[in-house]
Amino acid sequence: MSARLIRLAWALMVWFILFLASTLAQPKGSRPSTTDDPVLRAMQKELERSKSQLKLEQMAAPYYIDYRVVDMEGYIAEATFGALRTNLHAHFRFVRVVVRVGDYKQDSFFGQGEGVSDYMPLDDDELALRHHLWLATDKAYKAATEAFAAKQAQLKQLTVDHPVDDFAHAKPVQFIGPLVKLDVDPAPWLKTLQDASALYKTDPQLESIDSSLQFQTVNRFFVDSEGTVVRSGQASYQAFIAASTQAADGMQLQRSATYAVPDSKELPTAEEFLARATKLLGALKDLRAAPVADEEYHGPVLFSADAASTVFADLVGENILGLKPGLGQPARTRGAFASSYKSRVLPDFLSAVDDPTLASLNGKSLLGSYEVDDEGVRAMRVPVIEKGKLVNYLLGREPIMDFPASNGHGRARMPTNSPGPSLGTMLVSSSEPVPREELKKKLLQLCEQRDLPYGYYVETMAGVRAPRLLYKIWVKDGHEELVRGAVFGDLDARALRNDLVAAGSDLNIENRVLNVPHSIVTPSILFDELEVKRQDIQKSKLPEYTAPPAARGQ
Repeated sequence: MSARLIRLAWALMVWFILFLASTLAQPKGSRPSTTDDPVLRAMQKELERSKSQLKLEQMAAPYYIDYRVVDMEGYIAEATFGALRTNLHAHFRFVRVVVRVGDYKQDSFFGQGEGVSDYMPLDDDELALRHHLWLATDKAYKAATEAFAAKQAQLKQLTVDHPVDDFAHAKPVQFIGPLVKLDVDPAPWLKTLQDASALYKTDPQLESIDSSLQFQTVNRFFVDSEGTVVRSGQASYQAFIAASTQAADGMQLQRSATYAVPDSKELPTAEEFLARATKLLGALKDLRAAPVADEEYHGPVLFSADAASTVFADLVGENILGLKPGLGQPARTRGAFASSYKSRVLPDFLSAVDDPTLASLNGKSLLGSYEVDDEGVRAMRVPVIEKGKLVNYLLGREPIMDFPASNGHGRARMPTNSPGPSLGTMLVSSSEPVPREELKKKLLQLCEQRDLPYGYYVETMAGVRAPRLLYKIWVKDGHEELVRGAVFGDLDARALRNDLVAAGSDLNIENRVLNVPHSIVTPSILFDELEVKRQDIQKSKLPEYTAPPAARGQ
């Protein structure tokens, strides 16, 4: 393969994956024999050959080998200002080979020894597939032997008080699910995307408006030298709209809406999508006219269940992953909860589990559902936080202190990446749920007790510290006033543990496709006190002259 082709393949892969996630929820279906699948046949035959023949002179034979092939097919379309901008179909197939030298306690998974990735033929030519696997295995073995020597040399310079195994044993799994194909005609959607982005004509002050769809299937194949054989098919369907404008003072304002589902039948109709787009543009007009948030506020803040999803995803979801620290580092894991095992991280009325075995909830399909992870371990329901106390981490097959085995959460962020601990479906629940209206009353009561004229309500977030729709709720009469340009100054893990005082009885179910597809299920939440302050940003100049006549409906 020429250097030019390598660069082209990788460039296309990176571009494609920016739009498309790598692993998604698995449908149920029949389970044919592995001998019916040329990809699995090639993988198993070459694995057996590698197990018997892979041995360099004066070098240890591998103790573990795995092959992971990911076949991705997708369709992407984008429209902006009423015109189609992108209309692309793509099909890729990748392979990742891992060869481990040493043993489970200490092995070569280090630096260049963490696996070899390449693209694979799209045709199901068994001999061609085996040829690619052979070359990748040879390269991975040589890299592993070099990495093992480098790792041992580095470990001699370090003192490790509590050594943890490098790799966990796992029970072999046999799971052969059906292959999947895209089951929706994208053609009708093209007009919907154009119609949605053509709504710019209703507002000449819009500076951008984009609508897009991203449909994809992922078929995964996995075999390892322990006897695991897995094939699983997944699908995802996304529809997205985003727009931006500027206030009179130059402040940039954005709104967006996303649909993400594992079944095309759950996508919105054209009418529903256009109605959502119209509502979104209306919110932008309201934001333009809204006053800027006050300089500084310290007091109660109520988050909708939608906004709470962002809070829990960033402040809990990222910190319950059992990520092994670097060589010689004494910590249990990485992140804000690294030293919080068996300690309180949430109020005692809140608990959290991660359950990738759950396919749907309240009639909505979950993208975080899967049966076997990317390391060939069956998915498991894991209680993570019980009555506020951290009792578990999500783990792949890389152990951490006090957690020697995988709990089925090893998933790859991209087809060519190493699997690592990731969310499946995280569910946050309260033992003392409060109806939504009662939460609002409690907000106003707290404000009244502190002689505050208003409290804050967050409807949706752009990031963990950036409210996108933020309202003052006035104590005197309960009316709501939209404001813009605010950020949270102290919304962090400490505030989540100490300042969260109540949670709602409502639930928001959010499917996310960024990195590894997952789902977040959360109630609305009330903080006793947070800092809300004016955002310190450099404002942009407004356009020097008006939009073209068509944008003014002329």
